Amino acid sequence: MPLGRLYGIGVGPGDPELITMKGLKLLQAVPVVAFPVGPSGKPGMAEGIIAQWMRPDQVQLPLEFAFVRDEALLHQAWRQASDRVWDCLKLGQDVAFVSEGDISFYSTFTYLAQTLQRQHPEVQVQSIPGICSPLAAVAELGIPLTIGSQRLAVLPALYRVEELENALNWADVVVLMKVSSVYDRVWDLLQERGLLDRTQIVERVTGSEQKIHRQLGDRRDLKLPYFSLAIIQVAPPSFPPESVCNF
Repeated sequence: MPLGRLYGIGVGPGDPELITMKGLKLLQAVPVVAFPVGPSGKPGMAEGIIAQWMRPDQVQLPLEFAFVRDEALLHQAWRQASDRVWDCLKLGQDVAFVSEGDISFYSTFTYLAQTLQRQHPEVQVQSIPGICSPLAAVAELGIPLTIGSQRLAVLPALYRVEELENALNWADVVVLMKVSSVYDRVWDLLQERGLLDRTQIVERVTGSEQKIHRQLGDRRDLKLPYFSLAIIQVAPPSFPPESVCNF
């Protein structure tokens, strides 16, 4: 019996209509759909995004991943998840693992696929890209992420202020993912640098509970959910002068 194939599908930042046509067609074609379980067993974001697109006869495969920084616990969770996926693949069933945003942009899928292929090198893996949250956020804000020769820095999570200070020294635009846990320290540094008026925050981008914060000058006590990101325009974009095109 031929093995099933593992697909990774990026399903976008929150709005179910932002999944790509290729991703949607594949999602609805496979017999098994896997997704991460949320913290404390609650429904995860990816599961919520795809709920309206699932067929009644598809098998749903919730996978638990450790929300810790302990490497031993992380590796154990990846192995357990890959074993559950392998149980389907060895029966010839294709499995689609869905991830919010893009499948290669800080996605759990990377760890799952690598763990599975280390244990079973014969498994074939295919990734379907999706819209990641920074791109969706700037669309909602009505601004470009970068133009011309602007330099971009993306920090996945901030544990030391020095990391942000370093990024602000060389980048023209800085994106802070999951900024909620360090927001007060970020606010202090941005105030010191005079960048509060160049910073905007989007909560739960494109989701039904999306909120946008454009004025942060007196908002040091702002309470943000886990899925919040900040866009810092360190250097305001400068547009080139109009030019005449000769045809």
